[in-house]
Amino acid sequence: MRLSVYSDYSVRVLICAATSQPERLTVDQVAKIFCISRHHLVKVVHDLGRNGYLDTQRGMGGGFTLARSPEHIRLGDVVRLGEETETVIECQDRRHRPCRLLPCCRLKGVFDEAATAFFAVLDRYTLADLVQQPSRIRGVLEF
Repeated sequence: MRLSVYSDYSVRVLICAATSQPERLTVDQVAKIFCISRHHLVKVVHDLGRNGYLDTQRGMGGGFTLARSPEHIRLGDVVRLGEETETVIECQDRRHRPCRLLPCCRLKGVFDEAATAFFAVLDRYTLADLVQQPSRIRGVLEF
């Protein structure tokens, strides 16, 4: 299973916000730190704000900070925001017809079980678990 770029950027933004507290960060700062698209980050930061993970402020002196403490941000919840579905495979062909094996195949069930286990592991971790050494992270990110 491969996570979407959206999920990847979401976690990176939250790590930066958690380790820069109480200072505000800007999208431009994070884009520069990770050499990633500002355009994509704007959408990520907006969505994280809309979902209650970030407090955002537009305009001069604007930026974002965490809206919740890192202990209350579960990694699984953040990744779910970025993934279209928790389903690994769809049992249909390119024309959206059901797969011919569907009546007797167990593959979808196996993949669904694996995805459930994947998210169960992510749900055991919070943002606080990822940023246990904030000063070291700040040093690496150079902000």
